[in-house]
Amino acid sequence: MSGIESPIKSIISESKLFMSENQIDGWLLYDYRGMNPIFWDTVGQIPNVTRPCWLWIPRNNDPCLLVSYVDQNRFEHLGIETRFWVSRNDMVSSLKSLLKNAKYIAMEYSPLGNLPRVSKVDAGTIELVNSLGPKVVSSANLLQYATQRWTLDQLQTHLKSAEILTETVKYAFNSIGENIKSNPTEYEIAELIRQTFFEKGLETPDGPVVAVNAHAADPHFEPTPENSVAIKPGDWVLIDLWGRLKGNTDNMNGDITWTAYVGTNVPQKNLEVFNAVIGARDSAIQLMEDAHSKGIYLEGRELDKVAREHIKNLGYGEFFSHRLGHSLGREVHSNAVNLDGWETDDTRTFSPGLAVTVEPGIYLPGEFGVRSEIDVFYFEDGPKVTTEIQRTPYLINV
Repeated sequence: MSGIESPIKSIISESKLFMSENQIDGWLLYDYRGMNPIFWDTVGQIPNVTRPCWLWIPRNNDPCLLVSYVDQNRFEHLGIETRFWVSRNDMVSSLKSLLKNAKYIAMEYSPLGNLPRVSKVDAGTIELVNSLGPKVVSSANLLQYATQRWTLDQLQTHLKSAEILTETVKYAFNSIGENIKSNPTEYEIAELIRQTFFEKGLETPDGPVVAVNAHAADPHFEPTPENSVAIKPGDWVLIDLWGRLKGNTDNMNGDITWTAYVGTNVPQKNLEVFNAVIGARDSAIQLMEDAHSKGIYLEGRELDKVAREHIKNLGYGEFFSHRLGHSLGREVHSNAVNLDGWETDDTRTFSPGLAVTVEPGIYLPGEFGVRSEIDVFYFEDGPKVTTEIQRTPYLINV
């Protein structure tokens, strides 16, 4: 994909290649007032588009835009043939003409809504396209192949972000120890992390999670001045932080979670749960590596299963309450395969050019929670962890 000047040209080229190998006649991207972000990821952000718009990418012909006459000048810079409609009947007639030779068309649709990141087009629009003759199939694998694989330049932005995240989480833990006598709160440490991000040129839409003891049993606990507690010796601390370099929407995110103990002697139960979590994490990584050595690309649900079974066999299955990991990209939660056979049934494969998080967790209500999150990029020669791997609880000296 490198060496192509325009992102949309690259996406069109890659999508045609995928469709040729998978008996799909074309990819029909549709949007109305932002309902389908995948449309805008493909064409680029264009302001003030007020009417339904379509991008048709046929397997064996040039792409074509179908947009309202009202929005005619919004898409000129793309250099793609554009047709205009002026009424509902005109739009349907033009759409039928575009699709007349197609049997199977990919759209942002997921049967039974199984993959919410893909289910972006409303049921009525799917019915409309089906009524014109073609059969609509899911674009899940197509859009993953054409839009979600990273270039080497994008990988470098992720690696830099990951480095900053690791430096920051250790800095936050050390700051807790250095300031323990002043009773630092979860919220104050979260503010410290946000300030560090600002100084180091990292941006994030939200977070981080800074959670102590029972708060760590809430996977997405968000500390506020009102709900945060002071951190003291003997506490268990979970920090989840994510972000990407500022300055370019094409930069890729990093996302990590570490856990620490304020003191030197970690309680046996905390250590037992921690070891169960990292064992599940490492079992998924081992399965990735083994599959690659055999020339096999695994589905997201298969990787989720091995980690979930590891935790279940240790007696903590009911306390692992979310998927194993998610797609990573321009957004922290991106549009490629999730490592998930729990919240959804993700049959997409983890394959070269894609990145995911691996983050099993065990959450004991009223006690504490443990999550260990790393990032993995699938290089051409196999999947590799791109973030530092936590092996033992981080000890905060006091």
